[in-house]
Amino acid sequence: MAKVKINDRTLHVENLTKDVIQKDGKEAILISFEFQVKSEDYHEITTLLYKNDFRVEIPEAELDFQAAIYNYSTSITNLYEENKVGEFRLQLIEKL
Repeated sequence: MAKVKINDRTLHVENLTKDVIQKDGKEAILISFEFQVKSEDYHEITTLLYKNDFRVEIPEAELDFQAAIYNYSTSITNLYEENKVGEFRLQLIEKL
């Protein structure tokens, strides 16, 4: 399990991948990962994601960059029910 820091929130993620893609004729970092969200953290996580303006830090990969959401999905849309867990899939692309 890897750690990805988005703004001031550290996420414990799985299946972390890093790619470099072409965006507007330039190379941009694209990271993809999955993470579990418990019902008690749902509001905080979704509020963070709605900002769509992130400083991403992955110390193990020596990455530190500004990013926005490239793609996002979740296994559940209502985590307000107690003791539920949803899987979030997130792709973040470097802002150029």
